[in-house]
Amino acid sequence: MKNKKSKKTDTSGFTASISFDRRLAPYDIEGSIAHCKMLVKCKIISKSEGDKILKGLREIEEEISKEKFKFLPQDEDIHMAVERRLIEKTGESGGRLHTARSRNDQVSLDMRMYLRDEIKKISALIENLQDSIVKSSERNMEVIMPGFTHLQHAQPVLFSHHLMAYFFMLKRDRERFADCLKRVNVLPLDAGALAGTSSSIDREFVARQLGFSSISENSIDTVSDRDFVIEFLSVGAMLMMHFSRLAEELVIWSSPEFSFIEMDEDFCTGSSIMPQKKNPDVAELIRGKTGRIYGNLQSLLTVMKGLPLSYNRDMQEDKERLFDTVDTLKNVLTVLSPLISSLKLNSKRMLSLAKEGYANATDAADYLVKKGVPFRKAHRLIRDIVLYSMGRGKSLEELSVKELKVFSPLFSEDFFDVINIKRCVESRKSQGGTAPEKVKNQIKKSKVKEKQE
Repeated sequence: MKNKKSKKTDTSGFTASISFDRRLAPYDIEGSIAHCKMLVKCKIISKSEGDKILKGLREIEEEISKEKFKFLPQDEDIHMAVERRLIEKTGESGGRLHTARSRNDQVSLDMRMYLRDEIKKISALIENLQDSIVKSSERNMEVIMPGFTHLQHAQPVLFSHHLMAYFFMLKRDRERFADCLKRVNVLPLDAGALAGTSSSIDREFVARQLGFSSISENSIDTVSDRDFVIEFLSVGAMLMMHFSRLAEELVIWSSPEFSFIEMDEDFCTGSSIMPQKKNPDVAELIRGKTGRIYGNLQSLLTVMKGLPLSYNRDMQEDKERLFDTVDTLKNVLTVLSPLISSLKLNSKRMLSLAKEGYANATDAADYLVKKGVPFRKAHRLIRDIVLYSMGRGKSLEELSVKELKVFSPLFSEDFFDVINIKRCVESRKSQGGTAPEKVKNQIKKSKVKEKQE
């Protein structure tokens, strides 16, 4: 029997990344322009050839921006697509552009330039959200709500104080992105495939052309490094965690059991069978998308964990994870800022619940402390009084001085002024506390820092 000739398997569709990395086209071209100028400067190619290449690259850039560029099935990635079209336009000259570089360092360059821009956009969107938080806090300075620990009533706080907590979470997120940017903004180009190049090149020139603050130090590390992507995904995951916590509170607060807030119709949907429903879908989706962003981080960590140096094709899996995280963060920020701005507060309901659950018990203990009782003893006394009150269906405010004196002779009429809910809030004057003057100070400082940034 004759052996049948095995049919060749076409794996080009499996290995290609052009379907998703084409968004890197502007950076690929910008990097190629800088590389071309460097080759001319170092007399590796002639000025006439350089001019020809630059003209071709700018024409390709225009074709792509106007969506006239034809991506072909054989275009494996954005680098090959641009090079193929450049050679079509310039002939052999276009083939000289790849001198002293590899797709290994080229893809790192494109991703770093892309991520550099996206970090700046995301940071600006975070600042917009912070602005919405500050404005909502200023509008609602008089609103008192129950503060929670373990989702149990703890102490009364200002709604503005609670909301400003997210401002400072986001402040740390912006700082992390700014720090991440330092490691993103490192020029990898001209590291070659892994060993550098024998051509006499000028990497500092390329770095200046492209706005990089430093140059990579080791060519093997350069082409095998995806730390900058993982760091971004990590910072993005932490940002999404903050979004998810806020979204969870919005979902809870909008429920009939809480009725603290009402979200605008733009951020809710109805039920297909229950006409009374107003579902907080946007907040729920933000909460849900957080898992996907965590997955993107874990995915790339898993891809990279066993790779030997230097470049391996596994690393192509970084792009979809990165692009999805960038897109998701921007989409969430775009809807979350107006959602916060449009919130309607049920201040009466919030104040009513702030008075429940003996949320002023700590202030009652502090009352005794200021009269010389050690805190632990005061804590036990107030706990006993709370249990006594609960057994009789009373609040602390409803007890008489006579009843209180059974527990301690130190109680007098001034006790009721101390445990007044508004007074409880106003008394928390420590730095960062919930007293109105301190919350206003937080807001004031946040505005000063924003201007400085």
